[in-house]
Amino acid sequence: MSSPTGPAPGSPRFDDDSLSPAPGLPVRMPRPRQSGRHRKPEPLAAPEDAPVLVLAVPGTPTSAARSLADEVSSIARSELPGLDARIGYVDGGDAEFPALEAVLAQAGAEHKARTGATGQTGPAAVVVPLLAGPDSSLLRRIRQAIMNSGSGAELTDVLGPHPLLAEALHVRLSEAGLARADRARLFTVATAADGIILATVGGEEAVQAAGITGMLLSARLAVPVLAAALDEDGAISRTAEQLRGSGSRQLALAPYLIGPEISDGLLGAAAAEAGCASAEALGAYGAVGRLVLSNYAASVGITLRPAGQSTPAR
Repeated sequence: MSSPTGPAPGSPRFDDDSLSPAPGLPVRMPRPRQSGRHRKPEPLAAPEDAPVLVLAVPGTPTSAARSLADEVSSIARSELPGLDARIGYVDGGDAEFPALEAVLAQAGAEHKARTGATGQTGPAAVVVPLLAGPDSSLLRRIRQAIMNSGSGAELTDVLGPHPLLAEALHVRLSEAGLARADRARLFTVATAADGIILATVGGEEAVQAAGITGMLLSARLAVPVLAAALDEDGAISRTAEQLRGSGSRQLALAPYLIGPEISDGLLGAAAAEAGCASAEALGAYGAVGRLVLSNYAASVGITLRPAGQSTPAR
């Protein structure tokens, strides 16, 4: 006689030794793993012993800079749950805007206390500069803060050049009405620029690096793009003249900058110098947060999931 859920113990179809179902009975099998591009990705989280990510924020500390840095850090955490992300200000020095050196010293002390018992090795922190392009003077100060902290932290590259930054520049220009949001669309933006000045800071090295992203932006917009340094006298006006000399009539200024690294009013003065409108700085665009995390992950050896699309703008 069988029970409602199968043969009763002692019946001929019940195997006491193997407890396996008798032939002919349905067998519950595990669901096969879905394959292809629609398969659900495996959850990804930061390892327990992962170094702290410290975002090095340049420029004069302000509430706007803190809000931007908080949002960039939040984007990175959302992509890698469990990530310990902190913010250190290159020109900070109080509880509201903690100095980079102090943040690193704290991370180093915590790391030493944690690894003293376990014998784990590795850096206490990974410092990611909140910079789109190289600025030798700022990077030198960041390296000095790392040395002074005694934390043994590692320093990553700046965020660019990168195709995601070209995308971010395109979005900022379209938000200002200076470019089509999608070049495949058939309608025309009357105020679209036919020549772009890619403004950066950090001298000739920064201009050359910005030029690489500028080529990608030029391919997206099908207009000429030239990089120029905001911190070089006359560079913006000379670049504007060069573009107009090559046939451009309606220029736009595209800041190849995150935001905190320049003083208030500098972009407006540069746009006035060039005689054109300006887009906003890159700010906490989703790609900025992803690039911060990407640099961190590359430094510590974490493989991130490829994104199907970039994080939306913030």
